[in-house]
Amino acid sequence: MIESNKPGERAILIGILNHGQDEVEVEEYLAELSFLTETAGAEPVKRFIQKLDYPNPRTFVGSGKIEEIAQFVAENNINIAIFDDELTPSQIRNIEKALGCRILDRTNLILDIFAHRARTSHARTQVELAQYQYLLPRLTGMWTHLERQRGGIGLRGPGETEIETDRRVIRDRISLLKEQLKKIDVQMATQRRNRGKMIRVSLVGYTNVGKSTLMNLLSKSDVFAEDKLFATLDTTVRKVVIGNLPFLLSDTVGFIRKLPTDLIESFKSTLDEVRESDLLIHIVDISHPAFEEQITIVNNTLKDLGVSEKPLIIVFNKIDAFSYIVKDEDDLTPVVKDNYSLAELKKTWMSADKNHLTIFISAKTKENIEELLKLLYEEVKKLHVKRYPYNDFLYE
Repeated sequence: MIESNKPGERAILIGILNHGQDEVEVEEYLAELSFLTETAGAEPVKRFIQKLDYPNPRTFVGSGKIEEIAQFVAENNINIAIFDDELTPSQIRNIEKALGCRILDRTNLILDIFAHRARTSHARTQVELAQYQYLLPRLTGMWTHLERQRGGIGLRGPGETEIETDRRVIRDRISLLKEQLKKIDVQMATQRRNRGKMIRVSLVGYTNVGKSTLMNLLSKSDVFAEDKLFATLDTTVRKVVIGNLPFLLSDTVGFIRKLPTDLIESFKSTLDEVRESDLLIHIVDISHPAFEEQITIVNNTLKDLGVSEKPLIIVFNKIDAFSYIVKDEDDLTPVVKDNYSLAELKKTWMSADKNHLTIFISAKTKENIEELLKLLYEEVKKLHVKRYPYNDFLYE
């Protein structure tokens, strides 16, 4: 993996407001894209949004908007234009010609972050495969651009070696990586079978909701945790003992809106840890303005993985960061989502959900952690009793 040596690349972010969306929603999407950009190491300078029913097939945004963006790029020393949707090869070529800077779409940006975050050979193999699968249909007219621009966000990894300019070589490399991942999948499946006697619990959730922080707290370990997206790529498994009841706890890669399909497929063996778990703990960042949409995205991903029927505890994390307006008694301002108190939120659907257990905590300040431990103990105990009905001495 070759990383950029270019400090402080300046980026602009571009999105469209589709029919049925509101401006607040699109602003939240671009705020997430901005966080992705910062995670990749660039500085988001400005956001551009255009109201369009459908993306322009040539330049994604309209001709007038592309001229406005081009003027800003020329006047403000912009290195990268990042789009909040996947672009076609022809769109990339047309936009690059119009703007005169490097063009990235959301998928390429996420792949770049994964390439930077991958630490183990397993994760690097998974990411490299996803990168090649993304690049293969975009080879035409793209490689000459890559030869001109060395390094930089979106150009880490396979895009920088001259030998990969040959389409046949890339297909061969994809085949080789798939074979390597098959062998790794077999090894990991064997490891999971060897751990199969213990109850297995997986932490799942949107990226950057505090999974690794909670993992460290529950397992008394030192898993890498950072306030950036995709801080964890490799699955980490730790033995946890609550009271006298042992179980295995795993921390997996976070989900995100529009997670590239190639990445989901490449990370199959990582996600198998979730598929084979006995209990899921869905971590939610309750302080995030779009946490309800994030819940939906995670639930849909779990459904796609075929694990939506597994026992699940929803843990609303970061209550220490939850901000709200304290209203006077004579304040007649309608109570809306933005000024709910935490106590009021607990009375909503979140605590009333009959299908799942819910709890509100702060992994950072350890608020309500004892309650979480008690809840987790009871749920693991139920699973343990089913599997080992004669081990009553464990629960005395």
